Amino acid sequence: MAQSDFLYPDNPRRRQEVNRLHQQLLDCLSDSFHATNKLTEVLNTHLGCSLASIEMKRDGTIKENCDIIIQAMMKIQKELQKVDEALKEKLEPTLYRKLQDIKERETEKIAIVQKVISVILGEATSAASAVAVKLVGSNVTTGIINKLVTVLAQIGASLLGSIGVAVLGLGIDMIIRAILGAVEKTQLQAAIKSYEKHLVEFKSASEKYHQAITEVTNTVKHQMK
Repeated sequence: MAQSDFLYPDNPRRRQEVNRLHQQLLDCLSDSFHATNKLTEVLNTHLGCSLASIEMKRDGTIKENCDIIIQAMMKIQKELQKVDEALKEKLEPTLYRKLQDIKERETEKIAIVQKVISVILGEATSAASAVAVKLVGSNVTTGIINKLVTVLAQIGASLLGSIGVAVLGLGIDMIIRAILGAVEKTQLQAAIKSYEKHLVEFKSASEKYHQAITEVTNTVKHQMK
């Protein structure tokens, strides 16, 4: 038992809670890496992009890993912006506006993109048009990506940012030392509050991001049948 546990008898429970919340944060990070790589694969395959996949830096900090995902997302957004600008240039204004209209049926949007996607990409399929509609013609998807980028940046800038990803391989007391540098009651309470606050937003943003990418991949599969 740590010496401070005699002064703060709730510390053992708090240490377990910090460990549990840390694992949940890492799970969300891992899901975001996986989802981003799925999106990268779709863009490379169907929109002719040359994006690199990303890997979690196991010996890095939470901030370093947040930054890896953010940088990958920024590159993805640049590629989508290129496609969007090309669509805006090639389509008549009325047709381009239909792509942004949430009331317009998705099948109609795909048909609109299909008219010009081959000119933009040189060669194209209905799957490419579907990807463009889902990612370029959807303010919802854009908003989801922007939200996750914002949440990741906030986590990286918080007291959690300097925490190492790999501390879970250590014992409980070593985890707390690695995370906090001490086991004082106020520090444990601050860590728990920080984890809880950021996890609520991160889980929500990560789930929506994962769901949006799953919808894209499912649409692609449907178009390729």
